[in-house]
Amino acid sequence: MTFEESLRSLSLDYLNLLINGQAFSDVTFSVEGRLVHAHRCILAARSLFFRKFFCGSEAGAGGCGAVVDSRSPTSTGSNSRGGGGGAPQGVIPVNSVGYEVFLLLLQFLYSGQVSILPQKHEPRPNCGERGCWHTHCSSAVDLALDTLAAARSFGVEQLALLTQKQLVSMVEKASIEDVMKVLIASRKQDMHQLWTTCSHLVAKSGLPTEVLAKHIPLDVVAKIEELRLKSSLARRSLMPHHHHHHHHLQLSAAADLEEQKIRRMRRALDSSDVELVKLMVMGEGLNLDEALALHYAVENCSREVVKALLELGAADVNYPAGPAGKTPLHIASEMVSADMVAVLLDHHADPTIRTVDGVTPLDILRTLTSDFLFKGAVPGMTHIEPNKLRLCLELVQSAALVISREQGNNNNNNSNANASSSTPIYPPMSEDHSSSSNGSNVGNLNLDTRLVYLNLGANSGSAQIGAEGGDHRHASHGGTDPTMYHHSHDF
Repeated sequence: MTFEESLRSLSLDYLNLLINGQAFSDVTFSVEGRLVHAHRCILAARSLFFRKFFCGSEAGAGGCGAVVDSRSPTSTGSNSRGGGGGAPQGVIPVNSVGYEVFLLLLQFLYSGQVSILPQKHEPRPNCGERGCWHTHCSSAVDLALDTLAAARSFGVEQLALLTQKQLVSMVEKASIEDVMKVLIASRKQDMHQLWTTCSHLVAKSGLPTEVLAKHIPLDVVAKIEELRLKSSLARRSLMPHHHHHHHHLQLSAAADLEEQKIRRMRRALDSSDVELVKLMVMGEGLNLDEALALHYAVENCSREVVKALLELGAADVNYPAGPAGKTPLHIASEMVSADMVAVLLDHHADPTIRTVDGVTPLDILRTLTSDFLFKGAVPGMTHIEPNKLRLCLELVQSAALVISREQGNNNNNNSNANASSSTPIYPPMSEDHSSSSNGSNVGNLNLDTRLVYLNLGANSGSAQIGAEGGDHRHASHGGTDPTMYHHSHDF
């Protein structure tokens, strides 16, 4: 066992003490009406606040009542002061900290690590997006801010620094309203790195002073204006006497403008305002592919928003993004989102496109299915639904099968054409041969015909075509009964 594995095992062992509830616990907290069982020795060893609280006199005089009610029965008396005494005589009420945040705090104290992000796709009070991953939405930002405040209140500085790092990452993609919210909190909590990041983001947002004044204090607005002035003066001081410097400045300004466009586009998508995105495409020349609009919408927005974005006709459904070269269908497959997979396939997403590492969307779903079947769970996705995983796999597998048959049929046609040119005289085909080979005409369908297979399955679709293709002349023209197309792929 390596040193890292040993530390991980130790961390899990301590965390299991917390998870097991009352096992060996000697202190109980009440948070929002729910009981939380813990262990004094661990809390005292990991937090100066709890050490002082359990040791006695400072509990009531040191300002602890702002978080923990020092008037509770266990905050006084011999059993509570000793730290190693018997069972507690009562329950300690915890104020000003929510149940979810208090559990995150304890998880960090017990294990030294914690995920501050909410569970993926779970309903959250401040997030109305169905299937949101909660990486930078308002609900995720609020949870991180509450955790930061709790870490400072309980004197857990390591957790405060970890939360600050998480917030710095969040605000890069968060809405400007949430950025301003974090800006105010960073000032209150004296988090310099977070303040610097947020203040520069607000300064670059282009929001007028009168708008900023409605959301943040006037002295903060003044500092934002100072940043803008310094930035403007810095650009002027770099005004070139040489052409290449001037050209570099122009490129920098253009990059800033594009960044602002992308931020506005993401805020519009978050608000389901596809019409605004359309206006940006038509009036401002926004390139949806370079802005990764479809990738962002698949990961953060609803099916309706993705569908409306695709129907604008300005986004490539198979556009590869980033160093990995993932398409929107790769992302939807990783999310195990049947809605997203369906709407992308409806708009001709290619399930056979590979990333730089050679991975297709079908490979992703097969790996997830294998993990679920043989391990009982998918790493990092504790709330995965087997039915959705199976449906996603069937949809992508059916679409890939249709493409494979189309390509095979085209290859056969090319081979037959070459053979006919070299040997122009053939004996006429018999009815039996025509009938037996008609099933291969399944591959002679265009891309739109995939919808039939996504609803009926490739086997049933093949049987239907074979049943209706007994006549050789009908089959040779690639004809298909129009009644097949009345199926709609709607979720």
